[in-house]
Amino acid sequence: MQKKINAVQGMNDILTDESYRWQYLERILQELMQRYAYQEVRFPVIEKTALFKRSIGEVTDIVEKEMYSFESGRGESLSLRPEGTAVCVRMGIERGLFYNQTQHLWYMGAMFRHERPQKGRYRQFHQFGVEVFGIDNPESDAELIYLSARLWKKLGIDKLLCLQINSLGSLSAREQYREKLVQFFTQYQAQLDEDSLRRLDKNPLRILDSKNPAMQALIQQAPKLLDYLDAQSKAHFEKVCAYLDAAHIPYAINPRLVRGLDYYNDLVFEWVTDALGTQGTACAGGRYDTLVEQLGGKSTPAVGFALGLERVLELLKIAEKQIPFNAPEIVIIMLGDAARQQVLPFIERLRDTLPDLNIMCLCESGSIKSQMKRADKSMAQLALIVGEDEVSKQQFSIKFLREKAPQQQMSEEQLMLFLEQKYT
Repeated sequence: MQKKINAVQGMNDILTDESYRWQYLERILQELMQRYAYQEVRFPVIEKTALFKRSIGEVTDIVEKEMYSFESGRGESLSLRPEGTAVCVRMGIERGLFYNQTQHLWYMGAMFRHERPQKGRYRQFHQFGVEVFGIDNPESDAELIYLSARLWKKLGIDKLLCLQINSLGSLSAREQYREKLVQFFTQYQAQLDEDSLRRLDKNPLRILDSKNPAMQALIQQAPKLLDYLDAQSKAHFEKVCAYLDAAHIPYAINPRLVRGLDYYNDLVFEWVTDALGTQGTACAGGRYDTLVEQLGGKSTPAVGFALGLERVLELLKIAEKQIPFNAPEIVIIMLGDAARQQVLPFIERLRDTLPDLNIMCLCESGSIKSQMKRADKSMAQLALIVGEDEVSKQQFSIKFLREKAPQQQMSEEQLMLFLEQKYT
């Protein structure tokens, strides 16, 4: 016997007892995007590594440690996409979507990061993202938060999530703050961990994002970015807060919230939960007005967010959300070749007549007992049974699986009329 081949660690199969949950969440997301008139885009899984180095930042965990990168046959470095925003921007520049236009886009799909697998964090994970291009006002920021808040209510998990917001300010204000931050942490170099020492010169704001418990007391003493905002950034942030207040969306201002990617400016936000252990961020985003220009396009304001589907699905379980299983209404049981010859064409006529009806056809050759067990397990409402007796009489036996009613026999014409009345 040959040795079996298992899945790559951290890259999970989604089986039938879970896939219906995914379908439910994906359907809710698609319906929400239609209500807000956002348009779907789809882009490749593989991109040039340089795209992520220029956008995410070379001194980030994603670029330094987590990307799946490899060399192509032409000697070019390629990577599996670790996030969607940079790819969406690349696509928009290349396809001419931003020139004198505004865009309201969304996407959904697999992302890849080589990190230690744990609950809520996988090496292949799935993100839903929303990006708005060409609008630089606080109203677009507020609408994205409104949209995400509506999603949590629709899913019934709004009680499990809290909104945290902050402002990173303009590039000039952040540069001034950066100098103050370097001065502060330089005084305490002996207390900095290895990652923070490496970031001190190249990206000191990332020190504020440290998850090391030993660093938290020192980080709390560091200067606050909100104290260094210029007038325009401050006014922008205050307007966003006012819109949240007007919509009665609770939030907390977190001055240490900087996000893990280098391209953000002004508003940043996260929806966080304490129900998922250390993986407490379910959704995060903010404004990134310089990224399009940074990647070779013309200056284009932009704002967006992304959420992790796996984490949202975990929250649905915690909230004990009852998700309807897509069970068939009818299971067809055929006993013998003569039954198959009679019934298979009828099933297709039935599907033509009642296109919304879900029908499971058991084409197996097991006993009536084993097939009835499978029919019952499918959660179908009816079983249509055709054996030798039914073939000779040109009839169908109807067994009710979810209600107490006697088994009946009907002709094809009677059965069609019965099903039309029952399911239309």
